[in-house]
Amino acid sequence: MAGSPSRGLRLVGAVAVGAVAVIAAAGCGSSPGPATTPAGPAATSPEAATPTTSAPAQSPTESPGAVGSPTAPGTGTAPGTGTAPGTGAAPGTGTTSPAAPGLAGCTTQGLQVRAGTGSGAAGSLYQLIEFTNVSSASCTLYGYPGASLAAGSPPAQVGAAAQRSTAAGPTVVTLAPGQTANAVLRIVQALNYPQATCSPAATTYLRIYPPGETRSVLLSYKATGCTSESVKLLTIGVVQAGAGQS
Repeated sequence: MAGSPSRGLRLVGAVAVGAVAVIAAAGCGSSPGPATTPAGPAATSPEAATPTTSAPAQSPTESPGAVGSPTAPGTGTAPGTGTAPGTGAAPGTGTTSPAAPGLAGCTTQGLQVRAGTGSGAAGSLYQLIEFTNVSSASCTLYGYPGASLAAGSPPAQVGAAAQRSTAAGPTVVTLAPGQTANAVLRIVQALNYPQATCSPAATTYLRIYPPGETRSVLLSYKATGCTSESVKLLTIGVVQAGAGQS
């Protein structure tokens, strides 16, 4: 049996009301807010991220120089009286050179310093110290080198510095590039002295100052020194031309 027109109108109306309710429910939902971009890590300046390392400071009075002879002193015959020769004043940094027209004094940086040959006699060792001009210009040397024994790390002086020999007076020595001058260093055997007087100690370096210079050169050199500065084991002569002979 067919439905009446009024019942059909009521069904259509109910459907329309339901659709409106669904649409209204959807409209009442929360509207999504704007997307939020998560903050990334803070930018780091490359300069700030890279640690700065300072170069180690170098001593202004040291020059590595050439490694010298490892010959140990004390190969002479019977010990003498134990008195070091020479009445000159203890060396400091050499003697000021007289004026040399057009020529400068040789510097530590411009010299190769090495221990040359050595020979023993009467309880002492006579050790040549050689100075070769490795710069590109002629220069002069005049007077006495400074010399002492040293040991430890960093190397420290052991005992008294060398006295100056009065056997010969200083003269100006001119070194062209490649030329060599020398000075003779006498090292008396520490065993010449009573242990209580000497307080002997092993040493591993010679510290050499070219004449007129305040920068020293350390030469590898094994010896026995006296820690007591009242004992004068070392005596240095003036610089002379040539490689020389001990």
